[in-house]
Amino acid sequence: MENRTEVTEFLLLGLTSDPHLQLPLFITFLLIYTVTVAGNLGMILLILLDSRLHSPMYFFLGNLSLVDFGYSSAVTPTVMAGLLTGDQLISYNACAAQMFFFVTFATVESNLLASMAYDRYAAVCKPLHYTTTMTTSVCSCLILGSYICGFLIAAIHVGDTFSLSLCNDNVVHHFFCDIPAVMVLSCSDRHFSELVLVYIAGFNIFFVLLVILISYIFIFGTIIKLHSGAGHRKALSTCASHFTAVSIFYGTVIFMYLQPSSSHSMDTDKVASVFYTMVIPMLNPMVYSLRNKEVNSAFTKFILKAK
Repeated sequence: MENRTEVTEFLLLGLTSDPHLQLPLFITFLLIYTVTVAGNLGMILLILLDSRLHSPMYFFLGNLSLVDFGYSSAVTPTVMAGLLTGDQLISYNACAAQMFFFVTFATVESNLLASMAYDRYAAVCKPLHYTTTMTTSVCSCLILGSYICGFLIAAIHVGDTFSLSLCNDNVVHHFFCDIPAVMVLSCSDRHFSELVLVYIAGFNIFFVLLVILISYIFIFGTIIKLHSGAGHRKALSTCASHFTAVSIFYGTVIFMYLQPSSSHSMDTDKVASVFYTMVIPMLNPMVYSLRNKEVNSAFTKFILKAK
């Protein structure tokens, strides 16, 4: 206990030590964060205001936008503040809080994408039973389960990481308090903690990907059986936005965690983490708005009313 309390704050090394790059990076991240906040909160507002968007798919999409907003806000403001002021110090409690919220929102987003895959399966494969399958109570249970799972997994990982004796060094070789970057500072045996991280994260990712994969196998099987071209186009357009979001999210995860250890480099991981923590939350509302006629129609209606 005495060793663990020796570390009262951490020094985040950030993305770069080059002072000439700090202002351009700050401006870039400020633009990304502004678009992220406007896009996700705007999506939530549209869904709340337009009665045509009060359906299970948009109920999930509204929560996805809320999670993306929280997901980005857990990391980006801290990074921008460090770039602007040059102060890369973060307190022990702030580091633990950042890790908790980041893991929570990342896990909830992963589970929401699986819930949305099931929703698309019900819409395409069982359209006549869709309203009885995706009831308000079912949707609420899926959403609530996603948040509970996120909070539990975050609590386990943060509790496990900060139960280690963190001493000798307080330099985090990252731009935010990621679990592996903080865990490596431990001067005690972290083998069990690393196993907990791998097994829990691995099981959650495997389970979610399995749900998504099975859903899309049935969806594509149903699409192939459709004889009309209009039916094909409607079914594909129903799933296109979600499939794009899943591809972007898990494509980045696979790039970060499934490449050979020999090809890992800290700089590459940092660049991948920027995409994972900042760019993806910005892209999701764009993907769903650009490829969705109902969202575009609701946005046009909102603009016309505002005028």
